[in-house]
Amino acid sequence: MRETAYAKLNLALHVRKRREDGYHELETLFAFCEHGDVLSASPAERDEVRTNGEFADLVGDPGDNLVARALNALPHPGGLSITLEKNLPVAAGLGGGSADAGAVFRLVEQMHGLPEDWQERALKLGADVPACVASEMAVGRGVGEELAPLDNDLAGTPVLLVNPRVALSTGPVFRAWDGKDRGALPEGTASQIAQAGRNDLEDPAISICPVIADVLAALRDTAPDLARMSGSGATCFALYPDAAARDAAARAIATRKPGWWQMASVLR
Repeated sequence: MRETAYAKLNLALHVRKRREDGYHELETLFAFCEHGDVLSASPAERDEVRTNGEFADLVGDPGDNLVARALNALPHPGGLSITLEKNLPVAAGLGGGSADAGAVFRLVEQMHGLPEDWQERALKLGADVPACVASEMAVGRGVGEELAPLDNDLAGTPVLLVNPRVALSTGPVFRAWDGKDRGALPEGTASQIAQAGRNDLEDPAISICPVIADVLAALRDTAPDLARMSGSGATCFALYPDAAARDAAARAIATRKPGWWQMASVLR
């Protein structure tokens, strides 16, 4: 069996406050791309995880990465051999590890079903994992685990992802946030929220990783409908009216910055 670990985007990310437990209260618009990492699974005598792909060397110990931890978190008869094709950069604001874990949940669900408490098991693996199990556009609140559906009028929208090949850990970016509550996520359809929203982590991320500002400027030079940083960075995205505009933007940026990573996709 094969399952795509759909790349996660935060079309908007409003940080409301720091909590006493060290987490932050968030309001975010989760979106997912049609492309991402790819997981292949087959029955085996015991559980095992292998990795390949462009970023395979960066995912850590195959026995203790999020794929292995997600597999260990779910009851399943017999063993599963999972191969992770790691196409997404690591520590990139795309929920790569969380998306991989979400794909494991979907694989186990198709084979054996999920336990009733799967949401709690997913949350223990990471705040984004419950959203990544469904991989459907939603508004997330709390630390991102309180999910609410909305009118998704952005499905099928062409999107270009660009990363300067700089890993950026989430913790330092949140610690660099200035603590100011700049207001709630707007109401409305997905496109209305995305256009009227913001990413409160852009400035702190740029303060740590200045090249993010260059990525945003490069994307905005291509006249997209929207360009913004995803999550805690350093990946940025741009939405376009059609695939031709997206692909032209990709070519222009590749010519100027051939070392940057790109992925052209559409929103789910």
